[in-house]
Amino acid sequence: MKKFVSWNVNGIRACLGKDFIESFKALGADIFCLQETKVQPGQVELDLPGYHQYWSCAEKKGYSGTALFAKEEPLSVSYGIGIPEHDTEGRVITAEFPSFFFVTVYTPNSRDGLVRLDYRMKWEDDFADYVSRLNEQKPVIFCGDLNVAHEDIDLKNPASNHKNPGFTDEERAKFGAMLERGFTDSFRYFYPELEEAYSWWSYRFSSRARNAGWRIDYFIVSDKIKDKMKNSVIHSEIFGSDHCPVELDIDI
Repeated sequence: MKKFVSWNVNGIRACLGKDFIESFKALGADIFCLQETKVQPGQVELDLPGYHQYWSCAEKKGYSGTALFAKEEPLSVSYGIGIPEHDTEGRVITAEFPSFFFVTVYTPNSRDGLVRLDYRMKWEDDFADYVSRLNEQKPVIFCGDLNVAHEDIDLKNPASNHKNPGFTDEERAKFGAMLERGFTDSFRYFYPELEEAYSWWSYRFSSRARNAGWRIDYFIVSDKIKDKMKNSVIHSEIFGSDHCPVELDIDI
């Protein structure tokens, strides 16, 4: 069985000062992915014995960025989704293994006032096309901060957040449409009715202490291999970021 972990660290350099290495070791993942690393090439070096490291950095300093650490060396690794307007922010890393593709993604935020919603809609269509093309070749697992709470159950205060970034009708519909292409939300597969299970909490208003959060970090699995999934875990006990790590256990 393989253990995969994904974590939006909200700045890897800051997270390193908050016991990141200890958490990394304790989780013991076969593949460990980061989003929102906020570093440029050469700004950080992690000593992670036994792991192959792959980093994708945004052109803009201190912004976005992803990383993927794998015990098994992939057959190939690619960065971005092959569309220039999307590929300057370091949001996607794809690792190919013999029996599956593994993708980590940091989905663009629609931002306050939904000023980036139109761009987000284009991104959603293009990313869904990308993983669907991969899925035609071999099964896909993708993970990361998808910046959307799919259903009312996925955030503490759905009524007051309706039409806010991450909970607009448009974003939620795109998520649903992506699942309809042949993918499964691993956490809801195992826990379809579990409430108050969140992966992100605002730093404001003591949100984490009150568990007033959102579930916006996911492992999405090709329907072709969903029966191989064993569990999906939200590690809300792990601190160091405004997000917590999420985990997929799968027999692959």
